Amino acid sequence: MTRSNEIADSVERTLDQYFRDLDGEKPGAIYDMVIRNVERPMLEFVLRQANGNQTVAAEMLGINRNTLRRKLTEHRLL
Repeated sequence: MTRSNEIADSVERTLDQYFRDLDGEKPGAIYDMVIRNVERPMLEFVLRQANGNQTVAAEMLGINRNTLRRKLTEHRLL
Protein backbone atom coordinates (compact mmCIF):
# COMPACT_ATOMS: atom_id res chain seq x y z
CA MET A 1 0.00 0.00 0.00
CA THR A 2 1.38 3.42 -0.93
CA ARG A 3 1.52 6.32 1.49
CA SER A 4 -1.18 8.21 -0.42
CA ASN A 5 -3.47 5.18 -0.05
CA GLU A 6 -2.73 5.11 3.68
CA ILE A 7 -3.68 8.77 3.97
CA ALA A 8 -6.86 8.20 1.97
CA ASP A 9 -7.74 5.21 4.15
CA SER A 10 -7.19 7.30 7.28
CA VAL A 11 -9.48 10.05 5.98
CA GLU A 12 -12.12 7.47 5.05
CA ARG A 13 -11.98 5.83 8.50
CA THR A 14 -12.25 9.21 10.19
CA LEU A 15 -15.21 10.25 8.04
CA ASP A 16 -16.89 6.91 8.72
CA GLN A 17 -16.54 7.54 12.45
CA TYR A 18 -17.76 11.13 12.01
CA PHE A 19 -20.94 9.94 10.30
CA ARG A 20 -21.52 7.26 12.94
CA ASP A 21 -21.09 9.86 15.68
CA LEU A 22 -23.71 12.10 14.05
CA ASP A 23 -26.31 9.55 15.11
CA GLY A 24 -28.82 10.60 12.46
CA GLU A 25 -28.12 14.33 12.55
CA LYS A 26 -27.53 16.08 9.24
CA PRO A 27 -23.84 16.67 8.41
CA GLY A 28 -22.70 20.03 7.13
CA ALA A 29 -19.63 21.71 5.66
CA ILE A 30 -17.73 18.42 5.45
CA TYR A 31 -15.33 19.65 2.77
CA ASP A 32 -14.25 22.67 4.84
CA MET A 33 -13.96 20.53 7.98
CA VAL A 34 -11.66 18.00 6.30
CA ILE A 35 -9.49 20.62 4.58
CA ARG A 36 -9.18 22.68 7.78
CA ASN A 37 -8.19 19.62 9.82
CA VAL A 38 -5.69 18.28 7.28
CA GLU A 39 -4.14 21.38 5.74
CA ARG A 40 -2.81 23.13 8.86
CA PRO A 41 -0.94 20.13 10.32
CA MET A 42 0.39 19.29 6.86
CA LEU A 43 1.73 22.84 6.43
CA GLU A 44 3.30 22.80 9.90
CA PHE A 45 4.94 19.42 9.29
CA VAL A 46 6.32 20.31 5.85
CA LEU A 47 7.67 23.63 7.13
CA ARG A 48 9.50 21.77 9.89
CA GLN A 49 10.91 19.33 7.32
CA ALA A 50 12.07 22.32 5.28
CA ASN A 51 13.63 23.94 8.38
CA GLY A 52 11.29 26.92 7.95
CA ASN A 53 12.38 27.58 4.37
CA GLN A 54 9.17 28.55 2.57
CA THR A 55 10.65 28.10 -0.90
CA VAL A 56 11.70 24.53 -0.10
CA ALA A 57 8.36 23.84 1.61
CA ALA A 58 6.44 25.12 -1.42
CA GLU A 59 8.51 22.87 -3.68
CA MET A 60 7.86 19.88 -1.41
CA LEU A 61 4.13 20.64 -1.49
CA GLY A 62 4.11 21.19 -5.24
CA ILE A 63 2.63 24.66 -4.91
CA ASN A 64 3.75 28.20 -5.66
CA ARG A 65 5.53 30.03 -2.82
CA ASN A 66 2.91 32.80 -2.93
CA THR A 67 0.17 30.19 -2.53
CA LEU A 68 2.04 28.76 0.46
CA ARG A 69 2.34 32.21 2.04
CA ARG A 70 -1.40 32.78 1.54
CA LYS A 71 -2.20 29.45 3.18
CA LEU A 72 0.19 30.14 6.04
CA THR A 73 -1.52 33.48 6.59
CA GLU A 74 -4.99 31.89 6.45
CA HIS A 75 -3.92 29.37 9.12
CA ARG A 76 -2.15 32.07 11.15
CA LEU A 77 1.19 30.30 10.84
CA LEU A 78 3.22 33.40 9.93
